[in-house]
Amino acid sequence: MENAGVVQARKLVRTLAQQCRFSLVEQTKLITAASELARNTLVHGGGGTMTASLVEEHGRRGTRLVFADQGPGIPDVDLALTDGWTSGGGMGLGLSGSRRLVDDFVLETQPGQGTVVTITKWVR
Repeated sequence: MENAGVVQARKLVRTLAQQCRFSLVEQTKLITAASELARNTLVHGGGGTMTASLVEEHGRRGTRLVFADQGPGIPDVDLALTDGWTSGGGMGLGLSGSRRLVDDFVLETQPGQGTVVTITKWVR
């Protein structure tokens, strides 16, 4: 994923959010979370992939996004999920902010083996 990839990711997520019939506010939350995670995949993971899908579970409809990279992983997940902490020059809102913007947030990482972040937003 490169900078153009972040823009493409945002467009795809917007399209899926509209298909899912999210409100404008919920669309914005999902697109913002996706943008942050795509940027993290690019900057900290050295590039990677985003897989996007519409999902239905337990009578609910939503959008699920999976961001995966083969980068260095996250050595201290608790620290990385702390508001305001940054490993670079950002505002420190990437992971923690993204987690707040979605309904389900799963982070899997191993130092030296990369990171996978799965987020889901459900239609209210």
